[in-house]
Amino acid sequence: MKHQPPHLYLDNTIYFVTARTFKKQLVLQSPERRTEFIKKILEEFAIYGFKIYSWVIQRDHYHCLFRTNKGRDLSTLIHHLHGKTAFLWNREDQTPGRTVWQNYFDTCIRDEKQFYTHLNYTHHNPVKHGYAQKMEDYAWSSYKQYLKKYGQNWLDSCFEKYPIIDFTPADED
Repeated sequence: MKHQPPHLYLDNTIYFVTARTFKKQLVLQSPERRTEFIKKILEEFAIYGFKIYSWVIQRDHYHCLFRTNKGRDLSTLIHHLHGKTAFLWNREDQTPGRTVWQNYFDTCIRDEKQFYTHLNYTHHNPVKHGYAQKMEDYAWSSYKQYLKKYGQNWLDSCFEKYPIIDFTPADED
């Protein structure tokens, strides 16, 4: 049985990352924890000089679309992010030694179409999972930042030009 998905580490490359909690535990169930987690993501990505384009935090997984500085730093960044949050949450939940995170999956984005399709997928994810009826209703996503910066017409045209595809890894079904 394969325990770790293969990873390709490229400098100055756009990646889409999906990570979920171990056995789909609802570790990110509370709004406070999801808010705390996005702050941790933004902090870690800034440390490594990665530019985040979009993100969404769900109760048992997250997605990020970003550009690397040094591709080799991706593994270290995820390791630090997952290690720090697992330690903190296990202490808070009084569950020492609990496995919090499953392996992450990454995809190198090759072109504009892939970029915007993944951007749309990220923003639509809360609707897909039934956590919101409309993307703008979900607080733990970068959607509102895009709405404020580019406007509804731009977002609508983006969704029309680059329809959503389900990027759920096969073993996640």
